[in-house]
Amino acid sequence: MIFKNRLIPGLLIKRYKRFFVDIKIKNQVITAHCPNTGSMRGLLTKGNKVWISKSDNPNRKLKYTLEIIESGKSKVGVNTQSSNKIVHHALKNNLIDELKDFTEINPETKFGSSTRFDFLVFKKKDKAFIEVKNVTLSRKKDIAEFPDAITARGLKHINELIKASKQNYKVFILYLIQRDDCKSFRIAKDIDPAYAATLTKAVKKKLNILCYDCKFSLKGIKLNNKINYKT
Repeated sequence: MIFKNRLIPGLLIKRYKRFFVDIKIKNQVITAHCPNTGSMRGLLTKGNKVWISKSDNPNRKLKYTLEIIESGKSKVGVNTQSSNKIVHHALKNNLIDELKDFTEINPETKFGSSTRFDFLVFKKKDKAFIEVKNVTLSRKKDIAEFPDAITARGLKHINELIKASKQNYKVFILYLIQRDDCKSFRIAKDIDPAYAATLTKAVKKKLNILCYDCKFSLKGIKLNNKINYKT
C-alpha cells in the first residue's frame, strides 16, 4: 500500500471521542481523524511520535489522518482502513504463501443475509473467504496479540466463517500485524475469552489462521514476513 502523499511527523497529545487525536506539528496543534475504533492499548502515551497523512479533498472537515504511531523504537500502523489495501496488494503479488495463485480476487463480498467478508478468492475449483484483522497490541516483548478489546464483530465473523466452511468454501482469518517488532502472535484470551474459545473450536472445523507482519517506510506499508502463531 502506497501513501498518496508523504507522511508528516508530529507528537501525540491525546485521543478523545474515539475518532479524534490532537497532534503537535512544529509549533501548532492540529486535530486529526483516528481511523481505529479499538482501544489502541499501549500506544497512546503523550509525546509518542506519530505520522499523519494530509488529504487533498477540499470537502473533508479533518484534513489529517493518523497513520502510524511509534512506540519505543517500533512503528505501529493504526489505520484499520489500510489493512485490506495491504492484503489486496499481497494477494495480487503472490506474497502470501498459503494463498498463492488465486487468480480472481473480490473485495468486500457478501455472505448470507448480513455478513461481508474482506475477500473472496478463486483458484480453479477452489474458492475461499478471507477475513482480515488488524493487530496493534503487544504487551510482551516480541509477541503481538488480538483483540485489544472485546469484539462482538470479530466473534460473529468466526461463526460466519464456520458456516461458509460447511458450504465448501475454504476459510481464513489473516491477522495482519501492523508492527515491525514481533516474532509471534497469540490470542489475548484474558481480554476476550469468548473470542478465544470460539476461535479454538473453529480451527477444529477447518478455519485456517494466517499471521503476517508489515514493513514500514514513509512511502507505504507492505506485508512482510509470516509470523508464528502461538496457541
